[in-house]
Amino acid sequence: MPLIRIEAAEDKASGKFYVEIYKPHDAPAPFVTTQPRYQSAAAAENDVIAILAAAASSAQED
Repeated sequence: MPLIRIEAAEDKASGKFYVEIYKPHDAPAPFVTTQPRYQSAAAAENDVIAILAAAASSAQED
């Protein structure tokens, strides 16, 4: 069962994408929303994955 849900969405005003993270995965509203700064949905999703991977990696080193 997924614990979180990550979605990229387009900001209509700027044309850039932002990320919404839902916790728990079926929450009706996002737990975290980023600023619209990504050029594509794929770039937004890849950045979130990289951030989560870096955080998980550094947590294992401690």
